[in-house]
Amino acid sequence: MPVSFTAIFLVAFDLNDEGKPLQSFEPRLAATEEAAILEVKELAHHHAGALVWKREGDPVVGEEGDPEIVFQTGAPALS
Repeated sequence: MPVSFTAIFLVAFDLNDEGKPLQSFEPRLAATEEAAILEVKELAHHHAGALVWKREGDPVVGEEGDPEIVFQTGAPALS
């Protein structure tokens, strides 16, 4: 049976003087999708936008799937 995993990440963005999004911090690993979404909703009160995404992978063969957006919130420029 293959050993696979799902990694869930979150990050927040602020806008620079030109209105372009900049990462507020390095992506954080979250324990669950639900925990990540709750944290992102809180971050949205202090940042222009925030995003949760996940990736599935198989460390045995070194494969990592494409990112899948789970939840996003924020300014229209970020959506």
